[in-house]
Amino acid sequence: QLQLVESGGGLVQPGGSLRLSCAASGRTFSSYVMAWFRQAPGRGLGFVAAINWSGGRTYYTDSVKDRFTISRDNAKNTIYLQMNSLKPEDTAVYYCAADSHRTTYISKSILDYDYWGQGTQVTVSS
Repeated sequence: QLQLVESGGGLVQPGGSLRLSCAASGRTFSSYVMAWFRQAPGRGLGFVAAINWSGGRTYYTDSVKDRFTISRDNAKNTIYLQMNSLKPEDTAVYYCAADSHRTTYISKSILDYDYWGQGTQVTVSS
């Protein structure tokens, strides 16, 4: 089993920045595609960003391109989501997820991710 634990959420003003972390344990995750999803109040779970096993390929949903950056440190079993220029519409619970069946192909579908963290709240408000 792979355990994922997110951290780094909080309250930030519009235009501010936060860095989320997701620490993995229990299995080697260095070969997995990893992703961030989010769930805003009253809405379903939506794809945010994903990264392949080496970190050489990344993919973002259009609304966060040029503002968010996903990265990973396989030596530390951790992935990150650097979020800049935050907007109120970025308010959501952010979840880290692992796709243990793929190393390079990046999926945006929640159905392809088989390990999930518990989530961390991000609130963007003045």
